Amino acid sequence: MLPALTLSGRGGFRDQALLKPGSLVLVAAQGSAEAQLIARNIAAGGFRGRIFAVGAAFEGFEAAASVGALPVTPDLAILCMPPAGLGAAMEALAAKGCFAAIVPGQAPDLAAIQARTGVQALGQGSFGIAIPAIGLNATLSHLTPSKGRLALVTQSSAIARAVLDWAEAESVGFSHVVGIGGNQGYGFAGVLDWLARDPGTGAILLDIRRIKNRRMFISAARAAARTRPVVAIRAGGRLADASGEADAVMEAALRRAGVLRVAGLEDLLSAVETLARVRTSTRPGPPGAGDRIAVVTNGIGLGALASDAVLAGGARLAEVPEDAMAAIAPGLPAGSSGRNPLAIGPAASTRLGEAAAMLAALREVDAVVALHAPTAEENQDLAREELAAAVKASRGAPILVGWPGQATAGPQRARLAEAGVAVFATPEAAVRGALHLAQDRRNRATAAELPPRDVLDLAPDRARVTSILAAVRAADRRDLTEEEALGVLAAYGVPTVPGRAVSGPAEAADAATMLGFPIVLKILSPDLPRKTEVGGVALGLSSPDAVRRAAEEMAARVAAARPEARLTGFLVQRQAGRGQELRLRLGDDAMFGPWIAFGRGGTAAEIDPDEGFDLPPLNLALARGLIGRTRTARLLAGWRDHPPANVAAIADVLVRLSQIAVDFPGIQSCNINPLLADAQGVLALDAAIVLRPRGSASLLAIPPYPADLARPWRGRDGREVTVRPIRPEDATAHAEAFRRLSSEDIRYRFFSTLAELSPVQIARMTQIDYDREMAFVAVERTPEGPDRTVGVSRLIREPGGRSGEFAVIVDPSWKGQGLARHLMERLFDWGRSVGLAEVVGQVLAENAPMLAFVRGLGFAVHASAEDPEVMEARKIL
Repeated sequence: MLPALTLSGRGGFRDQALLKPGSLVLVAAQGSAEAQLIARNIAAGGFRGRIFAVGAAFEGFEAAASVGALPVTPDLAILCMPPAGLGAAMEALAAKGCFAAIVPGQAPDLAAIQARTGVQALGQGSFGIAIPAIGLNATLSHLTPSKGRLALVTQSSAIARAVLDWAEAESVGFSHVVGIGGNQGYGFAGVLDWLARDPGTGAILLDIRRIKNRRMFISAARAAARTRPVVAIRAGGRLADASGEADAVMEAALRRAGVLRVAGLEDLLSAVETLARVRTSTRPGPPGAGDRIAVVTNGIGLGALASDAVLAGGARLAEVPEDAMAAIAPGLPAGSSGRNPLAIGPAASTRLGEAAAMLAALREVDAVVALHAPTAEENQDLAREELAAAVKASRGAPILVGWPGQATAGPQRARLAEAGVAVFATPEAAVRGALHLAQDRRNRATAAELPPRDVLDLAPDRARVTSILAAVRAADRRDLTEEEALGVLAAYGVPTVPGRAVSGPAEAADAATMLGFPIVLKILSPDLPRKTEVGGVALGLSSPDAVRRAAEEMAARVAAARPEARLTGFLVQRQAGRGQELRLRLGDDAMFGPWIAFGRGGTAAEIDPDEGFDLPPLNLALARGLIGRTRTARLLAGWRDHPPANVAAIADVLVRLSQIAVDFPGIQSCNINPLLADAQGVLALDAAIVLRPRGSASLLAIPPYPADLARPWRGRDGREVTVRPIRPEDATAHAEAFRRLSSEDIRYRFFSTLAELSPVQIARMTQIDYDREMAFVAVERTPEGPDRTVGVSRLIREPGGRSGEFAVIVDPSWKGQGLARHLMERLFDWGRSVGLAEVVGQVLAENAPMLAFVRGLGFAVHASAEDPEVMEARKIL
């Protein structure tokens, strides 16, 4: 794997200056209450770097008359002043060479000031920053955060204070507390990039209200979630959108990044308790593992409450083998079932820890909830000590403890928390913690899922769609007619019901005769998005006369009900057979951009909605996952006299709808309702498409696959490959290519000997962010069997900078063909296209062939200052 990079950005900004400063200056207006609080916190925190003050005097700070008069250039500035003074202050900082700042107060022009000066700031309204490991507490907090492995990145000062207050009482510590504030300056993406590389951060909490750059955020969140749990909360989501649609889209976006979304402060604190203390299990399990929970308790009632919470939360009670249960709890008390939940009885309270550890060691168990009920004449201290020791010693499934009560239980919970045990006041809260672990495991596994080789081979008629949309624009419309919308879908290979638009009843009768009976007749009007509400749909018409009469009656009925509506004619369609009605939607979210929804269709979709949400682009695996997250998925499996629907065909349509969003960013929304699904396939019966205002276009939160970069290439011996960007479906071929490498090739590429690439490594290499990095694969077609990957080149951009690190390797059977050079030249072309100034890499000093290769490409090579066995190669693009 490639080593971590040192970050630097434009204008002299370094993220280390902001997130691990060695010195700082507090620039404050006289009498600033914020400055007084921050100064006290800095002085009390024990920060070991030099601290300066400009504009006001603070105890323990070195005073300076101005920023320019500072004896050294500070890494970080904290600006506590009215908005009118910020521009001059940031200009002075830039002139001094300080490019990192915190703005706790109001700063409506912060983005513009940053662009002008190059100074990057947290704010406006930043809570500040605390890094306990270096004794820095430059926050508006009422207490000093303790050192730990939890990072809090927040927009709300109130939420920050609440979390810190709770954490202090629960003995939870932090690696970082970072106040993003209004997120006008240095935002979530930059902080997440830093935390993803920080070895002192074990889990990350996000308080999100506004995302400034959706693509950078998803990319950074995904990078962070690959190596540690990331949990997010959104305050005010329902307040901003009472329908809940925006919240559902946010949850979908976070799921794609591998981030766990929680609903409120109680859930957030529960997640903090769990993630800050629990050692999550990394052992492999069966598909879908993660939610098999074992409950052990000294009281039957508590076990029953916990079991109800497990099942209500959608998890499973672990099936513990009988022989294991007998070994864990010989001589069970009366009333115990001998199954999960396991009640060992009040007299065995001191054995609760041992029983929990034995359950945690079982492969059938993903998490253990151990519940203690206070009992008379027990040694609670001994029970607590045994439980804490068992939790600490366990190397199996994580153990969460519930110790209900308050008079005697409260002090025991506090002692358990001090010992690093995840402890809760109720059985339900302990189960909630286990459910968080299960959901986090599912999210991160889904984000790193290795999809199968199969790729939907799309060949859409883009020219036809371009023509349809151009005609709509020329008519000064944004709403497509139903016929036009179905035409767009048909151009992308979506099966649509045969139909014809006509102007009047007689033409409708003629069209029906041509299409065949039975017929569906629909009114056409740009002012009637819901035709059924005004009687604008007639079904089961079986003759030309029936169609003509229905058209005449429909026109009169609709005109009477909606006299202002413009009626442009009728749509005559062949009536489809029986099937399940589904709805597929493409829409746009203010924060995360285009989204896709799937669920129940027909008129019931508005009354009892059942929808899952995801973000484009989708592949078949993601489409199937979207379907599976809805209740409708159970209906698609078939019931009673309803045969199973063709789920593969539904997933196919979702991928095609996703590609429409990728190819035509001028489309604002698309509604397919109903999509009729049966055992044979699917059929779109109705559709509506709306264009964006002229001149605007969508931006996907997740970069689409850059198919336009695929090129054929021929080797010296005449063999041909396709060189294209890597995609997730290349996972299997990537693993196979690794197995064909020699041990020497592997050591030269990875700087170590590897017997096999892990699924996590393969996911990291094949599921890339095309804005952040590029990997080109050379794919060789074989006469029989799947395609083979015979070469890979990779260039990872330095976030925020203009440098990238390369790697390249070629299959032994293709050496000497010039393939490695071609793959590197493709990287150079891509690097120039995204504004990179240089390409760097590391080569083992003994790897003479590679050193000669890079020199031949124009790289300058010199010995590494850090490792004499490594040479550094650098090329200016």
